[in-house]
Amino acid sequence: MTILRPPSAEELIDEAAFDEDEFLPYWAELWPSGVALARAVAARDVRGLRVLELGCGLGLPSLAAALGGADVLATDWAEDAVELLRANAERNGAPLRAEVARWDDPEPVVREAPWDVVLGADLLYEARNADQLVALLPRLGGELLLAEPGRPYAKAFLARIGAEPAGERLWRAALA
Repeated sequence: MTILRPPSAEELIDEAAFDEDEFLPYWAELWPSGVALARAVAARDVRGLRVLELGCGLGLPSLAAALGGADVLATDWAEDAVELLRANAERNGAPLRAEVARWDDPEPVVREAPWDVVLGADLLYEARNADQLVALLPRLGGELLLAEPGRPYAKAFLARIGAEPAGERLWRAALA
């Protein structure tokens, strides 16, 4: 798999977008959690499963799932992330859908539930992320696979959703 990515996330910082919604281009980094989750997905049989990735960023886990035969919807709140993932999916022959979606307005992804597998890598940057996910995840069904490097809100979040270890810094939780 080969992917295009921005040369520098810092160059993408938009002061106006930050002032409006505290938006930072986290999506533009190739995070170790995304790589680890993509490897975990590639090692599983996902053929025919309906897979949703939340906060996909560069979307490596979604690409791995699509290449493994899953029906994938990758979501992020950053339009640039979604556009780049679409280009990378085409580049790698990975049939997936990529859409803009926000956790504080989740109806587009909830409408398509239940999902067989929900993926997330390094999602817990702020308390509001954890709170929004705790409210959203039970509405999605299926199983959650979460790669989490130890962000400050992770321990309480993982306890709240009943997650269990599934590998090094990889967690699993039943959502249905």
